[in-house]
Amino acid sequence: STVENGRPPDPADWAVIDVVNYFRTAGFEEQANAFQEQEIDGKSLLLMTRNDVLTGLSLKLGPALKIYEYHVKPLQTQHLKNNS
Repeated sequence: STVENGRPPDPADWAVIDVVNYFRTAGFEEQANAFQEQEIDGKSLLLMTRNDVLTGLSLKLGPALKIYEYHVKPLQTQHLKNNS
């Protein structure tokens, strides 16, 4: 399998550290730690709802909304497209 930016291309294959590094790279340094604390790997990330991101990670609302809308949701959409 190929690797992009040190991560497998399909988020379903990401380990917790891949998820953490993804959000660090995206500029969410502080928030990335919440994914590590909650042990969110790629499979978990793809299952997260908006509510999970907004309430389950104890993040500030602003960053949580951006993380969901601009990162989690597009990753989920992309994953579904690639695997349908």
